[in-house]
Amino acid sequence: MIKRILALAFVATGLTTGSYAQSINKPRLDSLLNVLAANNKSMGSLAISQNGTIVYQKSIGNEAIDSPATIPASAKTKYRIGSISKMFTGVMVMQLVDEGKLTLETTLDKFYPEVQNAAKITIGMMLSHHSGLHNFTNDPAYMSYMLSPQTHEQMLTRIAAMKPDFEPGSKGQYSNTNFVLLSYIIEKVTRKTYPELVKQRIINKIGLKDTYYGVKTNTANNEAYSYTYDGKWKKFVETDMSIPTGAGSMVSTPADLDKFIEALFAGKFVKPASLELMKTMKDNFGLAMFLSPFKGKNSYGHGGAIDAYRSELAYFPEQKLAISYTANGGSYDPSKIMQGVFSICFNEPYTIPTFVEVKGLDKYVGVYSSQKIPIKITITKEGNVLSAQATGQSAFPLDATKTADKFEFEAAGIVMEFRPAKGEFTLKQGGGEFVFVKQ
Repeated sequence: MIKRILALAFVATGLTTGSYAQSINKPRLDSLLNVLAANNKSMGSLAISQNGTIVYQKSIGNEAIDSPATIPASAKTKYRIGSISKMFTGVMVMQLVDEGKLTLETTLDKFYPEVQNAAKITIGMMLSHHSGLHNFTNDPAYMSYMLSPQTHEQMLTRIAAMKPDFEPGSKGQYSNTNFVLLSYIIEKVTRKTYPELVKQRIINKIGLKDTYYGVKTNTANNEAYSYTYDGKWKKFVETDMSIPTGAGSMVSTPADLDKFIEALFAGKFVKPASLELMKTMKDNFGLAMFLSPFKGKNSYGHGGAIDAYRSELAYFPEQKLAISYTANGGSYDPSKIMQGVFSICFNEPYTIPTFVEVKGLDKYVGVYSSQKIPIKITITKEGNVLSAQATGQSAFPLDATKTADKFEFEAAGIVMEFRPAKGEFTLKQGGGEFVFVKQ
């Protein structure tokens, strides 16, 4: 599940390859997390598990801020994990394949013939994002209903009306629609609801204590709200969890996520042949998981984003090392955090990030427009934080760089190069460059 923008990063230490139990440089991990927290770059929790045992765990920031009280994050804090939920859905689909109740060649028209190209789309294509089904969260209309409960029928009506993005099987392209439909299909096959299925087939099977299908956030149950930061932390809106279902509905902790992926690779959920199919990449997509190489080592897992929550989960099978970071706020990319953690764990060089503080931000403040893009961008400041807000979008913080007058919002790949004397800036994103002039 993907919604909005945000991000995070980490450090370096000593573990070798193979099955080992070498100590991790915990002070260095602490330093990195503390730097992120001190600069309001992240709020979240990290858990590292080696051979099935948690060897490092730390939380930074708060699970709730003035709601009505401020509650510090802890190892018990639970986060919405967004698209990591797809791994739970993928496991249950493969279990049904193992049981002979589905095949990877079963076509979508057996369940939902009203969806365009349904007779050409297989379960395997949906698991590997090769269906061509349009990603419903990319539609502007999504923003109009994301906060309200939706029935399966309402979602199916929208999905059936969507024009396919490409011919089924011709390429891979990420789409949440695949896993919403897969969750509906496994409900039909088993005649049980998704929350019932995930509890029976995964949670209870390995004794996960802090993982479940999400509903409205409840801080009394140690569930974290999500926040954005633009000089102060601001609570973000909540997607109604009836919408993402198997694409992004789960709530968990990093320790539980480590336990989940360890169990998957230990053969506790699916047959070895099915796990191998899940690990097999086509156009960089596996079946409900991704492969991430790091310095000659391979990890498998998934990332997640929903509202202002961000999450990452990775497992190195050869080293039996599981790492998860779950966040409820911050502008520092979680995937960079994971790269830093990997560096620490495998004793690779890594520099803890430093953050540039710039004074005299008033010269950048104003409303800017461009002749090339029909939007305006408003630049504001609060304290020593510069923020940008495009027409109809949420505000996002701009981080200063070591280059004068150059700021970035790394999570969305945005760079803004200001020329204060001329009252303009160049916006760079996705290979495009656009000049904006102050009104």
